[in-house]
Amino acid sequence: MDKNQLRNALRTRLLEIGADIRSEKSKKACQNLIETPEFQTASVVMIYLSLPHEVDTASVILHAWQRGKTVAVPKVSFQQRHMIPVILTSLETGFSTEVSGLRNPITGVPMPMEEIDIIVTPALGFDRSGNRLGRGGSYYDRFFANKDLRAIKCGMAFKEQIVDKVPTVEHDVKMDMLVTDDEVIYSSSLEGSKKYGSGSL
Repeated sequence: MDKNQLRNALRTRLLEIGADIRSEKSKKACQNLIETPEFQTASVVMIYLSLPHEVDTASVILHAWQRGKTVAVPKVSFQQRHMIPVILTSLETGFSTEVSGLRNPITGVPMPMEEIDIIVTPALGFDRSGNRLGRGGSYYDRFFANKDLRAIKCGMAFKEQIVDKVPTVEHDVKMDMLVTDDEVIYSSSLEGSKKYGSGSL
């Protein structure tokens, strides 16, 4: 199936996960991420603010703050079709909420790209080769193309969002690792960390 058909199928799959189960699966996925050496050694973590049916990242953000890490989140400009990382200091205030449910920071100190250690990235789906199926806006693909970025790219999803194959085009960017409520999967580019994963890309 093409990207749009796969997006529709995955949206339906996400909607079918009940709220209680989604909450439980989110906790497992967040714990799996927190336990990775990549997260533990990161000083600056860039992470998404969850949409209603995505893995809820709030516990990761709180854990990062407790460990003295700097947390950055995407600030999206829909007019200019791009996003910048800004430092997050509260989960309670400082957002506008878009029609989609996306919480978008109103203000925030920009975080230099080169200082980000890991980028925890959402999607509708991933395959086990690290290919990512976004929502169609290409915001993350454009963001990942920034030449100053050296961060590890980490996909985050429920296991139901892992598919056999994501259709790709030339500008699509692969993830270095994937974290789900079921496992952590590493790509060959993180060979030294592979022993921590339960699979390989």
